[in-house]
Amino acid sequence: MDLQNFLLFALASFILNITPGADMLCVATRSTGQGVKAGIISSLGVMVGCIVHATAAVIGLSAVIASSATAFTIIKYAGAAYLIYLGIRSFLSKDNSFSIAENSEAVSGQKIFIQGAITNVLNPKVALFFLAFLPQFINVTQGNTAFQILFLGTWFNVSGTFVNILVSLFFGKVGKWLSTSPAFIQWQEKITGAILIVLGIKVAISSRR
Repeated sequence: MDLQNFLLFALASFILNITPGADMLCVATRSTGQGVKAGIISSLGVMVGCIVHATAAVIGLSAVIASSATAFTIIKYAGAAYLIYLGIRSFLSKDNSFSIAENSEAVSGQKIFIQGAITNVLNPKVALFFLAFLPQFINVTQGNTAFQILFLGTWFNVSGTFVNILVSLFFGKVGKWLSTSPAFIQWQEKITGAILIVLGIKVAISSRR
């Protein structure tokens, strides 16, 4: 992977990580209900869950690449189509709120951590995302694909953890206002949608070369 592609991956990862989803909802709920510390613990749990998906991607995608170049190409095209689909849906979204449970049950730090990990591990969208997103940035000709997948997955996870910790800080202070701010939600949806569409098209075009 050259520097330009890595920077594109890093930017897309960050934008996608700031998009409201199940993981962010889990962190935001804990931060709002039990404070910043609980939100950070939840973020670390989500990070561990994401490691599971990254490991599965390393094993699964590496096996596909080793067995069939055609199968990997199909995955890349399917991934490009999936990214465009997500982008269009996000761009056209009319959601203007991010509902959180204000009266969530207070639980121990251990349970918060486990809940965060399980939330991520059992989220099928995360698994699909790893299969659709990571392959677009793998350079098979450079070899050592397992390391490339691991590196990209780790970077995505670190970026996501950083975002979730920021979410913990914000929602711990202004959670109720932030969760119902139309401008905040819509801005994220439009930017995310545009990036996903452009990325999907770029991948689909470049894959033909």
